[in-house]
Amino acid sequence: MHAGRYLLAHDIVVAMLTHFFRKSGEPKLELDNIRAVLFDLDGTLLDVNMYRFVPNYLRRLTENMGHQINPAHATQALHQAVAAMFANVDAGITLENVLLEVLQSELGISPEDYRASLARFCCNDLDSLRPMVTGHPLARQLIEVSLKRGWQVVLATNPIFPRAVIDARLAWAGLDGDVFHHVTDYETAHFCKPNPLYFEEIVGRLQLPVSACLMIGNDPLHDLAAGQLGMQTCLLTLWSIWRSGSNFKADWQGTHEELLAVIEKRGPTTPRCEARPD
Repeated sequence: MHAGRYLLAHDIVVAMLTHFFRKSGEPKLELDNIRAVLFDLDGTLLDVNMYRFVPNYLRRLTENMGHQINPAHATQALHQAVAAMFANVDAGITLENVLLEVLQSELGISPEDYRASLARFCCNDLDSLRPMVTGHPLARQLIEVSLKRGWQVVLATNPIFPRAVIDARLAWAGLDGDVFHHVTDYETAHFCKPNPLYFEEIVGRLQLPVSACLMIGNDPLHDLAAGQLGMQTCLLTLWSIWRSGSNFKADWQGTHEELLAVIEKRGPTTPRCEARPD
């Protein structure tokens, strides 16, 4: 009898101490105060090999830039433009205008001519890239359950593409761009990930504190950089990009299936400590 009481008391104490040390030592994902969720696109809601997609995108785009433009020179200029977009810290210039300035300087192509070339590409050639994109079967559900929780839903893709190309990739993955409260495209964005200003611009648009936002992505550098501002972060492991030099830690990491269960459940959730190979 006494032994039984001792064992019961011992179990209670152990449970209390375990809970205390878990609470004080482990970060937790708190969803009750979340009011907006930011989803990365490539490698998060859809699967695409950017090392194949980008060269094909650039090649077909430059083919539409006119016979007076050397394709190799145009491709080099576009790479320079993207580098300038990543480096931009000027809130007074959109990333589209950063790109247009580089192209005008390097190629002598006017903004009007470039936009006409882009329109031709989107009309005639963009759909040829469709086979490179595959949607995740749970992507739509993740978005829908977030909306059901009353969250604002943002497509927080790195804004180096125009909205038309972003919408095309969404459509190829079976998703609708109109469901998002905001999409970071190069027409409206001023900064790229992992610049903290990128995330500050989004929460400013949403008129929310950073602590009320949740970032979900597959890139430990670009997406988890949101944690620098105090935003909670989730790392999806299926198509993770492991970059050297990234010291950012996710508050939670796991599969799409596990994340869906987390979002559907209310209250705090403990993170998975290690990513599983998929």
